[in-house]
Amino acid sequence: MAAPRCPPFPFLVLALLALSMPALLRADAGGEPSKTYIFRVDHSAKPSVFPTHAHWYTSAAFASSSPAAAPLEPLHVYGTVFHGFSASVPASRAEELRRHPAVLAAFEDRVRQLHTTRSPQFMGLRARLGLWSLSDYGSDVIVGVLDTGVWPERRSLSDRNLPPVPTRWRGGCDAGPGFPASSCNRKLVGARFFSQGHGAHYGAAAVASSNGSAGEYMSPRDADGHGTHTATTAAGSVAYEASMEGYAPGVAKGVAPKARVAAYKVCWKGAGCMDSDILAGFDRAVADGVDVISVSIGGGGGVTAPFYLDPIAIGAYGAVSRGVFVATSAGNEGPTSMSVTNVAPWLATVGAGTIDRNFPAEIVLGDGRRLSGVSLYSGKPLANSSLPLYYPGRTGGISASLCMENSIDPSLVKGKVVVCDRGSSPRVAKGMVVKEAGGAAMVLTNGEANGEGLVGDAHVLPACAVGEKEGDALKAYAANASSPTATISFGGTVVGVKPAPVVASFSARGPNGLVPEILKPDFIAPGVNILAAWTGATGPTGLDGDARRTEFNILSGTSMACPHASGAAALLRSAHPGWSPAAIRSALMTTAGVTDNRGGAVGDEAEPGRAATPFDYGAGHIALGKALDPGLVYDAGEEDYVAFMCSIGYEPNAIEVVTHKPVSCPAASTAGAASGSDLNYPSISVVLRGGNQSRTVTRTATDVGAQASATYTARVQMAPGSGVSVSVKPGKLVFSPAAKKQSYVVTVTAPSAQAAAAPVHGYLVWSDGGGHDVRSPIVVTWLQPM
Repeated sequence: MAAPRCPPFPFLVLALLALSMPALLRADAGGEPSKTYIFRVDHSAKPSVFPTHAHWYTSAAFASSSPAAAPLEPLHVYGTVFHGFSASVPASRAEELRRHPAVLAAFEDRVRQLHTTRSPQFMGLRARLGLWSLSDYGSDVIVGVLDTGVWPERRSLSDRNLPPVPTRWRGGCDAGPGFPASSCNRKLVGARFFSQGHGAHYGAAAVASSNGSAGEYMSPRDADGHGTHTATTAAGSVAYEASMEGYAPGVAKGVAPKARVAAYKVCWKGAGCMDSDILAGFDRAVADGVDVISVSIGGGGGVTAPFYLDPIAIGAYGAVSRGVFVATSAGNEGPTSMSVTNVAPWLATVGAGTIDRNFPAEIVLGDGRRLSGVSLYSGKPLANSSLPLYYPGRTGGISASLCMENSIDPSLVKGKVVVCDRGSSPRVAKGMVVKEAGGAAMVLTNGEANGEGLVGDAHVLPACAVGEKEGDALKAYAANASSPTATISFGGTVVGVKPAPVVASFSARGPNGLVPEILKPDFIAPGVNILAAWTGATGPTGLDGDARRTEFNILSGTSMACPHASGAAALLRSAHPGWSPAAIRSALMTTAGVTDNRGGAVGDEAEPGRAATPFDYGAGHIALGKALDPGLVYDAGEEDYVAFMCSIGYEPNAIEVVTHKPVSCPAASTAGAASGSDLNYPSISVVLRGGNQSRTVTRTATDVGAQASATYTARVQMAPGSGVSVSVKPGKLVFSPAAKKQSYVVTVTAPSAQAAAAPVHGYLVWSDGGGHDVRSPIVVTWLQPM
């Protein structure tokens, strides 16, 4: 059945922010506290007497029905991907503005969180063949990165040997403390910052200092490191002799090393990213002329607002409708089911997988046992071959077991190897706690929530991480041995690791909690132990007490996977400038791989030995050696997305908040025939409700192959014993110069015994016998009637 219909507009949903962090409240002259709201305005309603929308919004005519009300002071005025403004006002004023005849929607600002030498080759890129050479390494494509800014002096942002900036570029370089306008060049073609929403929420003093001494810059300069890392992962220039203090040595380069970078600083160190600033970043990036937008930002835990209340979805729609490809991170709340975020179907939602490189460490116990872990520690090795082993959680309670600040008794840990449980605080922060308490080393142990998933960290003392099983063995030894001892050795960099890829334990998973008819994530990309450029403002741990400075850093997260997809999209845009964002996403999805470098099924790091499913990796792992020539693509545009939103029960005036254009939906009596599953998406997700069920969906494939004519034959591969049958009609698609598009229907049928079964998955593959295998995942889920 259709999703519940939204309540009638224009009302709006000032209650959305039950989901958000509390805003810092400021009082107006009457003593009523203020919050920041984003207002969607019918831009066509502007009286002609006002030269701009900004003049209109700040006029007495717009401000209020009360003559005593002060004029509005917008934080941002939006006019490209969104029409309206944001302003900090009391709730009563917001309610008054909500009733303004030109205001279509209003919602509170909220905080979002920030969610390489080898990874391009692991995705199938080769220096002299294939997509890199045929796209000229992404030359002249402009990648906009919404993040924490950029450190412009890094070699990865050098413009050496690059041609002039494309003449179509309309962007600029915002000067500010530590960031003169000359910081931009032919590589870093633009840099802007957006602090108004952040300042309204936290207070101006918390945003920035003039020289970075307070940990931030009121300029595009990156004090955090995250933005520099993601920007150079997507499009970093070639940098020789790169490493992170000796780890991952080699030649660092982005996925699209000749593409240009435009940095939009919408996130601030330690404080996240405000929706109002994110929306301003989208608005400016599209107006400036970017081709690709990379957004490693999102909500958490799969908590997703409807698209018409989600500024990332709204901003991305405005970008995609203008031909800009948008990639977003899936989130780091895996392996929990239904944890994926950024689920709008016009986005590319990217999960994280491993690559074939690792940084092993080994713990040797006093009884001779050896436990395997990982670490990026690069300082002096342990002086003694064996040290006393101590687990604070045995007697000190939960905070001590987690090595939280001020939780460890120095007299108990001095000179020892300290065991800390993972969770509640940053992994590297636990090491700082141990070091300050006098501990000699640390072992970080996973619990059930993290399983066997491991990532390397540049610890401030000798330390390594181990999985749940090794951690349980270590703690049992510490509890039962009369004089437990241990030491740690560090193995450097190892390449050729098998199996790879594996879905990262932390990578957020489906099903899609908002619209289960759209499978998310779309695919996975390298997101574990990724090397890229780093800020000069902080050490590799990002901790205040870390005095080290490195040109490169190694990080893990779907934040690292997202720019791999952004860089891949830049290459495809360069090679196929006429392709739409949907066609580019389709090429990445239908050519993605579902086998690892051993030839077996891609596995799940959280459960070693278990094969991952489309809920874990979507269509699979990006394989750029194939995406250049996918054979067929599934295209979609504005009409398709509007029909999709109608089909899931959104009212036309709610849809208009997303599209900023008037829309109409079929009458309710006919809308029931449509389903979110009918969107022309490269994956197929069918939701069945009740007993005997059958569902038919339609897809239209477009031939983009080099041959004038082609014939494709369908085959279906479903999990054995599922009881689900899938038929495809017609079973052959014949393309010719006069018929480049062909439609087909897929019918999924399940017996009544499956009414409460676990999800079933498989694949539909169209093959032309000439090397094109166009693969679409099929997922079937059951929901009981409401």
